[in-house]
Amino acid sequence: MYIDKLGVTLQAHQDFLLVASFNPGYQRGFKELKPSTRQRFVAISFGYPEPKVEAEILCNETGINIDIAQKLVNIGNKIRNLKELGLTETASTRLLIDAAKLIVSDLPKRLSVRHAVVEPLTDDPDIAQALSDTCDLLI
Repeated sequence: MYIDKLGVTLQAHQDFLLVASFNPGYQRGFKELKPSTRQRFVAISFGYPEPKVEAEILCNETGINIDIAQKLVNIGNKIRNLKELGLTETASTRLLIDAAKLIVSDLPKRLSVRHAVVEPLTDDPDIAQALSDTCDLLI
């Protein structure tokens, strides 16, 4: 393996393995892989975890109780299914973890969801209000 910046060649260990990830279609045209590059990799597609598993992830990552974790997962799933809002991104498990961390730190639940889930998804005040209203019903 030639390292251009160092001007050296390294011999890869026989157990060497490279794992890379990317979000196809994300920022279309900006970071797309060329077809010739993409064809050099094996692709594995991932969806969101099953609700029970996602709730367990929130509990393990943050220490939040399972009841609130399940409510956060319900919020995430509701937002993920709101196609009509035209969001470029949706409620990731990462955003739900952020909300859970805020809740565990004693920030009120609705405010936690607003700051960790809603605001990272949109700058549009009307869409943010619609998302907040939806989340308020579920938390």
